[in-house]
Amino acid sequence: MAEQSCQVLDPRILRTRQSLQQALEKLLKKKEFDQISVQDIAQAATVNRATFYDHYTDKFALLECMVGSRFHELLAERKIKFDCATALQAIVLAVCHYLTQLQGPKHQRQLQPHMESAIIAVVRHILLEGLKRYPAESAAGAELIAAAASWAIYGAAKEWALTPSHSRPEEIADKVVTLVQPILQQHSAP
Repeated sequence: MAEQSCQVLDPRILRTRQSLQQALEKLLKKKEFDQISVQDIAQAATVNRATFYDHYTDKFALLECMVGSRFHELLAERKIKFDCATALQAIVLAVCHYLTQLQGPKHQRQLQPHMESAIIAVVRHILLEGLKRYPAESAAGAELIAAAASWAIYGAAKEWALTPSHSRPEEIADKVVTLVQPILQQHSAP
């Protein structure tokens, strides 16, 4: 889970991680991801390689954390928490808007699996948090339900974003809510 493993409370660790994420973001504007080394990132963040490895296992983990953090910031700006049907629509809209923001750079295709995993992890975490607030006995556990719903939300939003002349985000959000709500209702099923 990229989002969870990226959250820290110690201000020094937070500053270092933010510095590394900003360095990667800056480097991505100049170079392809596969051309960026851990040494490049460490130099741009003015830390040594050992410090980099104290925080991330590799540049892919940093990328996932960076994408997850940016998506989580977007959700926080919109004050999105999963607690009702309107929140589900807001989550879908946020995923659509975030994917639209990411479109454009030629290196995006190379980054796609990492962005995908980070976004799904954030959405899954929010859904799981909401499902745990309303405990229920069901054949499928909250974790499985949150996983299925987060993949469904991301998959539908990705398909929408890749479709030329796609509809307005609000239209797809309504359709996705209609498809995903039954998955989430499994949590309350007897």
